[in-house]
Amino acid sequence: MSESVKPATGTSRELQVSVSFLNELLAGYKPRDFAIQFWDGSTWGAEAGQPTRFTIVLRHPGSVRKMFWPPSNTTLAEAYVYNDFDIAGDIHGFFGMANYLKDLPWTPEQRMKLAWRLVFGMPMQDRDKGGRQEAKLTGDVHSTDRDSQAIRYHYDVSNDFYSLWLDPRMVYSCAYFEDPAVDLETAQKRKLDHICRKLRLKPGERLLDIGCGWGGLILHAAKNHGVSALGITLSHNQQQLASERIAQAGVSDRCKAIICDYRKLDEPAGSFDKLVSVGMFEHVGEAMLPGYFKQAFELLKPGGTFLNHGIARNFQVPKEHEADFAKRYVFPDGELVPISATLRAAEEAGFEVRDVESLREHYELTLRHWVKNLEDHADEARKATDDTTYRIWRLYLAGSANGFRTGIYSIHQALLVKPERGQARLPLTRNDWYS
Repeated sequence: MSESVKPATGTSRELQVSVSFLNELLAGYKPRDFAIQFWDGSTWGAEAGQPTRFTIVLRHPGSVRKMFWPPSNTTLAEAYVYNDFDIAGDIHGFFGMANYLKDLPWTPEQRMKLAWRLVFGMPMQDRDKGGRQEAKLTGDVHSTDRDSQAIRYHYDVSNDFYSLWLDPRMVYSCAYFEDPAVDLETAQKRKLDHICRKLRLKPGERLLDIGCGWGGLILHAAKNHGVSALGITLSHNQQQLASERIAQAGVSDRCKAIICDYRKLDEPAGSFDKLVSVGMFEHVGEAMLPGYFKQAFELLKPGGTFLNHGIARNFQVPKEHEADFAKRYVFPDGELVPISATLRAAEEAGFEVRDVESLREHYELTLRHWVKNLEDHADEARKATDDTTYRIWRLYLAGSANGFRTGIYSIHQALLVKPERGQARLPLTRNDWYS
């Protein structure tokens, strides 16, 4: 492979060492559908006859060392975030390479040899860690105060930033595609309709949305199904915009968004006919699942239904393999649990599980829309935040799409019922969901 390097300004020792290292690292990656551009203008092209799907742009002689030492997924992610290298073109293709590297069956001797070349063959390089910083939370994990810090770290980035790449309703969760060619706005509306149909909302019912985001679901339910909807969030930015949109829609008399932790909601037992939680469940934490479902069970009327929509970790994937990068820079304290653990906790709280639907393929499609929207508005995103934040989210969203595509992650809508004297009081079929 090294023969394909075309130096623009002559070769240097750093260039030769980098090419040799990459040549050995990627020798088995086929087809080679990428290019590498070195800091001096030299290029290492795609394999003959292959289109260049993406280009890795190395910014300085120490780029390769920054990418791979010490060896971990977080090391590679931080090298991109802090611009030691860039990814031009299709970032989803880059994750195909990342999967290949992760699965390489290196022997300890091979790892030692490569590490030696990284440490002693390549120069150190200072790094400017400007812009968004790694989360630094205080207090006990999943305490109400620390959870509030975690939510603000993620969601209070900038409403303008999120509006650039989400749909007009700013629904920040998996959409529902009846066809892959459907646009994002239509797919998100169908998701809201799908949830409301599953809950079988009726005029006059009281709905609680745990983690209401920017209010897309409660506003849709109040306007289209005549319910009285209360949404709770820990994000001040979300609550403010949700309240503005509710007022603009003229439904303030039956729709409201407030700042409140689900554990501190001051409502009598049995206050709500229906409950929903969409995209908030990942923040709860496995140790807190019993309390989460117990609170939901108490707030719900007998005979009421609860739709819990959340990302799950594949049972075969060890917990320690969760993306450390996301926990540091995107979702601090976030935890993904297998769907089996979720359903067990729900049943232990008293719920009856009536339906479970996986939307894994839908989330990959959703994420690909978000990545494209973000890339299309890159300059505006940087102005709304900073370059580091833009790069974090571009990498995070594309990496998540890869996780759903490969089955590391899934997402489920679980429909739970609080039985009334042993009866669920539901129709015999799901026909009304699709009529």
